Amino acid sequence: MMRCLACKKHEVCSVKFEALSYESVVNIPELEKAFQKNFTERNEIGASVCIWQGGEEVVSLHQGWCERAQERAWTQDAIVPFYSTTKGLALGTLLLIMSEKGVSPENLVTDIWPEFPVKEGRIAQLLSHQLGLAALDVGADTMDYEAVIHAIEKQSPLWTPGTEHGYHPRTYGFMLDEMVRRLTGKSLGEMWREKIAVPLDLDAWIGLPESEFSRVATLYPGRQSQADLQSGFYKELNNEGSLVRKAFVSPRGLHSVREMNEPRAWMSGLPAMGGVGSARAVAKFYQAACGAISFFPEEVQGWMQQVQSSGFDLVLQTQTAFSCGFQLDPLDRVGRKQRHHYGISKRGFGHPGAGGSHAFGDPDSGISFCYLMNQMELSPMPGVKSLDMIRAIYL
Repeated sequence: MMRCLACKKHEVCSVKFEALSYESVVNIPELEKAFQKNFTERNEIGASVCIWQGGEEVVSLHQGWCERAQERAWTQDAIVPFYSTTKGLALGTLLLIMSEKGVSPENLVTDIWPEFPVKEGRIAQLLSHQLGLAALDVGADTMDYEAVIHAIEKQSPLWTPGTEHGYHPRTYGFMLDEMVRRLTGKSLGEMWREKIAVPLDLDAWIGLPESEFSRVATLYPGRQSQADLQSGFYKELNNEGSLVRKAFVSPRGLHSVREMNEPRAWMSGLPAMGGVGSARAVAKFYQAACGAISFFPEEVQGWMQQVQSSGFDLVLQTQTAFSCGFQLDPLDRVGRKQRHHYGISKRGFGHPGAGGSHAFGDPDSGISFCYLMNQMELSPMPGVKSLDMIRAIYL
C-alpha cells in the first residue's frame, strides 16, 4: 500500500532527479501516519493521496471504500467529484489557450468578451477575483448556461473593481468558460480534454462521459460543529443578506451533496465545481503546472505564480492571495508565509475544493500534491486532513 515509487523503499526518500536537479524531501513514514490518521480518527471513508516530483510519481496511497456500504473498494484509480479543485484545471486550460492566441492577462476582458459588464477590467483582475461579480442580482439556474451568462453581463459590480478582492465561488466558472468559448468556439470542458488531459494522459474530466459513471465514488456531507458556527465565514454564510451568502447560492442549483452525486452534476462541465477525476491525475497536472514536467510555456507558469491580489478576502473572510486564479499562501509584512497550504515555497500555488479536496504545485522543490476523498468537511479552505499530510511531506 505504501512505498516510494522512485527508490522502491519504505523510508524517507533521498533520491535525486538529476535531469531537473530536484532532491526529494518527502518523508514517507510521516506521510503514511497522517494519511492513516484520517481513517482512524477523522472518519474518512475512501481517499487517495498522490505526490509527484521531478516528473515522476513518488508516492501513491489509497484506502477505504467508494461508499459507506463498502460495495466498491477505493483504488488508486478511484474518481470522485472535487468541487473547486476544478478551478485549477480550468485555469490551466484558459491560460494555455490565452498564450496560444497571443492574449495577455493585461488585456481588457472586453477585448475577448465585449458584453462583459466591467468595461475597464483586465483579465488578470477577473482571474484574481477583483471585479466584484461574485454574486448575481438576476436569478439564474446553474444548469442554464445562457441565462447565467446573460445575468453576468447585466450585473453591477458588488464593490469598486480593482480596490478589493473576494472569492467568486460559482460565477467564476461561467466567466472562465465564456472566455474559452469566445477564444475557441468550444466549451472549457472540451478544451481541457483536448489541450491538457489527453496529452498528459490525465484521468480527469470537466464534463464526465457516461462511460465513466460506474467509477464515481459517492460523496458524503460533513457535519457542522459549534466551532464552525462561531467562525466569521459561517456566520456570514448563514446571514441571509450577506455577500458571502449571495456568492455561495448564486447562480442557484446544485447546492446539496446529494445533487452532486447525480449524473447531471458530473456531466454539467461546470469549471468552478464540476470536475471529476483521480488524485493521480490532478497531482500530475500540477507537476506540469509547476514546471517539473515540460508542458506549459514559461509565460503561463509565470501567470500561475505571480500574485495579482492579496489581503482580506470579502467572501472567504480570511487573508488570501491569488495569481491569475490560483491561490498562494499570503505573506506577512516582512515577506514570511502566513500559512503553508501550498508547501514551503513562496511560489507554491494550487486550489482547494469544498469538503476537503486539495492540490498544489511547488516550483522550488518540484513537488506536486493532491488529496481526494468522499467524506466531506465543511470549510471552503484546506482542512486538517490534507494539511497534516502537507506538513508531513516536509518534516
